[in-house]
Amino acid sequence: MLSTLTSKAQITLPKDVRLMLQLEPGDKVAFVQQANGQIVVSKASKASFARLRGLLPAPAKALTINEMNQAIEEQASNRPSAQRKTSKT
Repeated sequence: MLSTLTSKAQITLPKDVRLMLQLEPGDKVAFVQQANGQIVVSKASKASFARLRGLLPAPAKALTINEMNQAIEEQASNRPSAQRKTSKT
């Protein structure tokens, strides 16, 4: 089966593929690259996205962007590789 890529980088999935995957308008499609470089196309399960909700606990306090950036800089400066890079300059 073939499909043509449009100038907007869109493709139309062939009817046989839509039927095999039981796709309906609005469904999500997952593209997963395998170790051998092949791409596997599958119907993304709504449950798979729903399972992620609540996976991480809510933060005790909301941080500002500046506070997040500062925390990232502090953690990065504590890494041995970061220290080696800064010591070479």
